[in-house]
Amino acid sequence: MSQSNNLSAPLTTPIPGSVRVIRDDAEALAVARELAAEFAVEAARRDRERRLPWAEIERFSRSGLWGISVPKQYGGAGVSNVTLAEVVSILAAADSSLAHIPQNHFYSLEVLRVGGSEEQKSFFFYQALEGQRFGNALAEIGHKDFVRRTRLSPDRKHGGFRIDGRKFYCTGSLFAHWIPTLAVDESGTGWLAFVPRQSRGVTITDDWDGFGQRVTGSGSVQFDDVHVQADWVVPFQASFDSPSTIGPLAQIIHAALDLGMARGAYAATLEFVRRHTRPWIDAPQDKATDDPLTLERVGDLAVRLKAAEALLRRAGRVLDASQSAPDERSVAAASVAVAEARVLTTEIALKAGSRLFELGGSVASLSEHNLDRYWRNARTHTLHDPVRWKFHAVGNYYLNDKLPPRHGAL
Repeated sequence: MSQSNNLSAPLTTPIPGSVRVIRDDAEALAVARELAAEFAVEAARRDRERRLPWAEIERFSRSGLWGISVPKQYGGAGVSNVTLAEVVSILAAADSSLAHIPQNHFYSLEVLRVGGSEEQKSFFFYQALEGQRFGNALAEIGHKDFVRRTRLSPDRKHGGFRIDGRKFYCTGSLFAHWIPTLAVDESGTGWLAFVPRQSRGVTITDDWDGFGQRVTGSGSVQFDDVHVQADWVVPFQASFDSPSTIGPLAQIIHAALDLGMARGAYAATLEFVRRHTRPWIDAPQDKATDDPLTLERVGDLAVRLKAAEALLRRAGRVLDASQSAPDERSVAAASVAVAEARVLTTEIALKAGSRLFELGGSVASLSEHNLDRYWRNARTHTLHDPVRWKFHAVGNYYLNDKLPPRHGAL
């Protein structure tokens, strides 16, 4: 399962001008629907065989969708967060692994928008519009705390910095041209360093073996005395010291992924019941689609799915308003609105994936259908951060007027 950097990964660099530039929200949604129809065809097989989606990723990034959050003043569409979330949901309904891969790409663009210099924004936004993909190297495992141990040290000989450390859950980095890396300096301050994937000392290992989201490239990245230019290092911790929308932006994409998984499982349930399911022996009906208890269970799913969709759209609107005028109150409102959406998208993603088997019956469990991918993917992705703490933040906000903490998980 392991794959080291620079050896066999068929990474290509887009030719300038070969990537579509999407101009507005309507075009972004249309392109997402077109791609989703393509990606859905082989999604079950890619998951079953754990076949890394190299060709699909190239098609995905050249479609222009990876640049839709670039602000208009830098040449992008600057789509609303309502649209960004809907684009992710449309794609996740077709293939949640593929839709998950650019999550940290959009996150990095928001870190740049909030904390980058004008020169950094101009440079990296242009890279995104030209089809360059940003992965991530944020999380670390093997410790009981959340303290980052990857070091950012001055390179006194060549200028710039050196990075040393090991990261895991590096979703998308296997497919990335740049690996935004969270590292701490000598004072413990966090920075986001944009490291070119092909840099000497970078090793990417495809060692993700989770039972869900199998082809997201969420393995390990090792940094051994890796040089990075000073102008590729962006403030990270400082971006959370003041109110910013980095956290709720990251979270709304996660919510959109869960919503898309729920949509995919719901659609699969309808199709399977119509085509394969028999009515239960105690039901007087001849078809499963007329079974009154099946109808009740489908209706329950439909209502919960619509509620999750409505909260996600509302969260996008609140986040849009906060980006336009960020302050303590507006950012807190955005974090809470997104947390509320994440509660429902988490619940419906898991419920839809499970109910697919409840209503599909024993035949739905046959491996030839690979229908368990919906639940496996939802269960894996919803472990990203605990929904119980979403309830805590929401309750504390309304009952005690306590603003939620500012970090990437809220």
